[in-house]
Amino acid sequence: MKSLLHITNGDSFTSRLQSLEFKGDVITWREMLCEGKTLSTVGSESFWKTRFEFLNKNYKVSKSWFIEKTLKEYRSLCNHKQQDQIVLWFEYDLFCQINMLAVISWLKQHRRHAEISLVCSGKVEGSTKLYGLNELDDDKLMELYDNRKVLSQDDIEYADYIWQLYCSDNPIRLENQIDNNDFQFEYLSDALKTHLKRFPTIKNGLNDLENHILEVAKQEKPRSKKELLHNLLTDQGFYGFGDTQYERMVTSLKPLFSSFDPVKLTKKGLDVLKQEANYYSELRDNQMYLGGSLKYNFLYNTEIDRILKL
Repeated sequence: MKSLLHITNGDSFTSRLQSLEFKGDVITWREMLCEGKTLSTVGSESFWKTRFEFLNKNYKVSKSWFIEKTLKEYRSLCNHKQQDQIVLWFEYDLFCQINMLAVISWLKQHRRHAEISLVCSGKVEGSTKLYGLNELDDDKLMELYDNRKVLSQDDIEYADYIWQLYCSDNPIRLENQIDNNDFQFEYLSDALKTHLKRFPTIKNGLNDLENHILEVAKQEKPRSKKELLHNLLTDQGFYGFGDTQYERMVTSLKPLFSSFDPVKLTKKGLDVLKQEANYYSELRDNQMYLGGSLKYNFLYNTEIDRILKL
């Protein structure tokens, strides 16, 4: 009898999976590796130290919370050595895809003999909307599970390679992988495109999402910061971010807002949005990492969709 281990993308889906009484144990991967500095050595002491420092500084995550929620679950994963089948449950967005790469990189190193398969939600027949796992009904989930993709050794090597590139200090090499469709990762290409658009644009020094935040503020005239965050969460394409991530982004753009009740941009904010002013010089000293690369060491050229090193 083959034994099963499920690794999920978050707590809410874990409880859903448990309610469906799937065979096997369930581990929740509680990280957001799409933000902050990452090291390629997933699970090493320096990896977790780097992650805790980022989460503590930027999201006020306490040491006790980090140990209880993230490290305990990771140690549980380390202790699950017997399963010969490991099923990964992740979604189409950047948030999930980056976590997925890290998990596969770890499995390549530590679970060489297990069969790894992937259940990935996104497109649903007859709809243009992309769906998260929790948005699917039980029948659709079972169908996804029955049609899960068993990863070949080449798939695993490739995911590990992309993870190494993501953790390197230069995102330009990731650009060359965007059109690579030789592997069983249907949504990875869009996630990588989305990742590269997080570097500041040449035109005004803000990235794709920061420009979107200003655009929503100007066009939709939210009555409060809460309404602004709600609007951003419901229309975010391939990002898959949570409210705390948007909250942090809005806070970093605070000088471009004259008020949050109702939401209004300053003259400078409007000029930046119209690309008549550049905000790069105000941001460039910010030592913010995206994977292994410093965000403000690169610029994104929106006209040719290419990354440039400064």
